[in-house]
Amino acid sequence: MAIEIKHRITAATIMRLDADTLRYADLRDANLWGANLRGADLWGANLRDANLCSADLRGADLRGANLRDANLWGANLWGANLRGANLRDANLCSADLRGADLWGANLRGANLRSANLCSADLRGADLWGANLRGADLWGANLWGANLRGAKNADFAIAATRILPDGDLIGWKKCLNGALVKLRIPAAAKRSHAFGRKCRAEYVEVLEVIGADVGVTHTHGPQTEYRAGKTVRPDSWDDDWMNECSHCIHFFITRAEAEAY
Repeated sequence: MAIEIKHRITAATIMRLDADTLRYADLRDANLWGANLRGADLWGANLRDANLCSADLRGADLRGANLRDANLWGANLWGANLRGANLRDANLCSADLRGADLWGANLRGANLRSANLCSADLRGADLWGANLRGADLWGANLWGANLRGAKNADFAIAATRILPDGDLIGWKKCLNGALVKLRIPAAAKRSHAFGRKCRAEYVEVLEVIGADVGVTHTHGPQTEYRAGKTVRPDSWDDDWMNECSHCIHFFITRAEAEAY
């Protein structure tokens, strides 16, 4: 049952509460500026429009919490669990979200300007319309995240890119167990989303290890990889966010291909 606190709550009041009572608590419009909520259990809490400016929320459990329109400017959310949280239109400017779990979080329209999202888990997060100017996404996992319509996202996305221009060596594991060493020519289009699996418009087969020919037929007709041959897919999809679309899939390290 949700705990409803009808008066305007302050950081001092929060400190007098039993931490367990904060789960599903109604803290709408609460003034928690600079509050020490490190490790607090706020699972499912309603913090809509709350002032959490400069609050210490390191390691806090905010799974499923409602933080819509909350002010988290400069808040320390290092390692916080925000899985499935509603952060729509929240102010996260300069917030520390290193290592935070934001899997499936709603960040539509959120202000993430200069936020530190290094190594954050943003899988499946909705960042449509979010402001990413100056945000640091180094090492963040954005697999399946929605960045369409995100503002000032070019630099943030560039920091996640792993594919260089020019000729490139790639590796592919085939269904018959063969490992194929590929050359992706400079003229061939290449892309990857936010995972490690990459796509190429076409490839040249340099070597087939473990068999005379590599064979794949996961999507559509069987494709064969033979040393010295150029292999092309049935078509090419220019949308880099479609990780499993039409292309030749590959990894840039042999170890990743072998483990796939």
